[in-house]
Amino acid sequence: MKIILRLVITAVLVLLIANFMSGVHVASFVTSLIVAFVLGIINIFIKPIMILFTLPFTIFTLGLFLLVINAIVIIMCTKIVGGFTVDSFWTALVFSVVLSILQSISYKIFIKE
Repeated sequence: MKIILRLVITAVLVLLIANFMSGVHVASFVTSLIVAFVLGIINIFIKPIMILFTLPFTIFTLGLFLLVINAIVIIMCTKIVGGFTVDSFWTALVFSVVLSILQSISYKIFIKE
């Protein structure tokens, strides 16, 4: 049940951010649900491998390179999901930071663990 709630919250946030942020385009709520699902799958399977391979850069930058990895994950999602586009790398970087912050706040409010 918590996983479904997390997917719906992420989908709503993706749609909300796309409405307020220029450079991010989402076709519909169904597309944002697919984006949330794909982001979850990428974060589970591909992101840990990326972090492992870029560990020296991450240590050298004191963890700031993780922001770049998050932006790359968003760009990968745009390649997979039709109807979801992000105009540039910098837009993806800002989008990933805003999404992460809003997810943290929303999960604390709506999901009691």
